[in-house]
Amino acid sequence: MSAQPDAAAGPLLEVEDLKVHFPLMAGIIVKKQVASVRAVDGVSFSLKRGETLGLVGESGCGKSTTGLAILRMVTPTAGRIVFEGNDITRLDRAEMRPIRRRMQMVYQDPYGSLNPRMTVADIVAEPLEVHGIGDRAERRERVRDLLAMVGLRPEMAERYPHEFSGGQRQRIGIARAVAVHPTLLICDEPVSALDVSIQAQVVNLFQELQEKFGLTYVFIAHDLAVVRHISDRIAVMYLGKIVEIATRDEVYRNPLHPYTQALLAAVPIPSPALEAARPEAIIKGEVPSALNPPSGCRFHPRCPYAMPVCAQVEPPLVTFGDGRAVACHLHTADTAQAAE
Repeated sequence: MSAQPDAAAGPLLEVEDLKVHFPLMAGIIVKKQVASVRAVDGVSFSLKRGETLGLVGESGCGKSTTGLAILRMVTPTAGRIVFEGNDITRLDRAEMRPIRRRMQMVYQDPYGSLNPRMTVADIVAEPLEVHGIGDRAERRERVRDLLAMVGLRPEMAERYPHEFSGGQRQRIGIARAVAVHPTLLICDEPVSALDVSIQAQVVNLFQELQEKFGLTYVFIAHDLAVVRHISDRIAVMYLGKIVEIATRDEVYRNPLHPYTQALLAAVPIPSPALEAARPEAIIKGEVPSALNPPSGCRFHPRCPYAMPVCAQVEPPLVTFGDGRAVACHLHTADTAQAAE
């Protein structure tokens, strides 16, 4: 977990009611939109400098699309994205170019994200070249420093991606992401494709780089155990919406939303005896389609505590104080007022 961010400082990133809908077209000669896939459907949060926000949820809940939208790699349908005080929601490609130097991404696949025809030196130096940083000799020296920083030997710079292990390739991707001194990193499941023994090493590397450069992270994962050691706050997403957001300790000590409780129940326990003794996960089935999400609370078809109102009325994200918020009819505005 990072050092506590300065509460008095303004947010580095503000996301307000972000929506990303992908149109579904039909017709052979004349195409028309017949539906929309609501990948992200009203996400809001803010992020202070030096803070790490863990964004968790099952596959298909919209986590990665949220990250891509923040970077403007997909176009938002609605909402606002404010980065370093600038509204970047509707900027064109040319206007986004200088801003992209300040926000970078680490991808899930440590092999597919690297060009197999380029050497590591060229891969890591590419963002420096794109943004016109240094001459050729200075870029080569910078590459050597970056490789050493992420735990690789500088002489590895002339090798190709296929000559490295998965953990080493992810280190190369991290070196490329921090090459241009960004302030924000979107980390899209950066350890999910790695062996368990390597995951901790890469998470530790992220923490070391954060302390050294004051980086701010949006750390996307489907496993709450992974984000536990790096996040200051955790936002839980379900089918395009945030259903709970709180500090790391609050989420683990007292999860309020039934979906958060289910995710925590699915985290393996190292002790076989305790693992065998605890009850089964409290939810069944798969995430519904974002093409036709359930009415009311989107979690109600899988929720063991669902009430009639859950199928009829969508619960708002109610603030409980100290930055905690929950979208659940079990925790109403009256409950929140009493908690404060």
